[in-house]
Amino acid sequence: MKLSVKDLSISFNEKKILDGVNFSVEEGEFVAIIGPSGCGKSTILNILAGVLKADRGSYAVDGQCVTSISSHFAYMPQNDLLMPWMTILDNVTLYGSIHHQHKEAVDRALKEFEVFGLDGYQYAYPHELSGGMRQRAAFLRTALCSADIMLLDEPFGALDVITRNEMQDWLLKLRKELGSTTLLVTHDIDEALYLADRILILSKSPATICEEISLKGVEKSREWLFSQGDLKKDIYDKLKEETA
Repeated sequence: MKLSVKDLSISFNEKKILDGVNFSVEEGEFVAIIGPSGCGKSTILNILAGVLKADRGSYAVDGQCVTSISSHFAYMPQNDLLMPWMTILDNVTLYGSIHHQHKEAVDRALKEFEVFGLDGYQYAYPHELSGGMRQRAAFLRTALCSADIMLLDEPFGALDVITRNEMQDWLLKLRKELGSTTLLVTHDIDEALYLADRILILSKSPATICEEISLKGVEKSREWLFSQGDLKKDIYDKLKEETA
């Protein structure tokens, strides 16, 4: 198993947010986490990224326990956080530059610009790119971290509906090429259905995994997504039940 999470629990100001969260992610699997607002979805990613420390529980990558910030994880927040004074090439190779691997990072990045829909913008600045292109640049920066597991925290949440749909289509195609193990937090039921191999539904706080939906082997398309009215309603009803 690529990632194993056991009994993850945390409280803030004596309020329990997560209470015994357990799940696992296979190598190359794309797993989405959805749940009521404020239930602790992003908190899970922050614990895995080493930003927060759990009160109880553990997590392991390839069977090895992880206890702090680790190169196993690359974290992409909702905002692109591109440095406005740096070119797109410099932005996406920031990790390599910090780790004294600038040349290697640049060589690798230049090979990926076309795949990420950014060819011709290597030396542009963030303000010259559209919102969708900025997010693709942020995604490339995350992919170039050479981590085992990508943690995506509502990466398309700040985009308009049309751009968000375009980015989801792009990511659906790209993930087949990257083959990365990915954990996505989202509020968007359609996004979870469209992108994920498996969906984990969190209960309200103190949160646990209350339901799991497998979509492995399903050939995804917009037409398929539009036909999933019953499944979307089931998920919506479950989330509504958890907020009651």
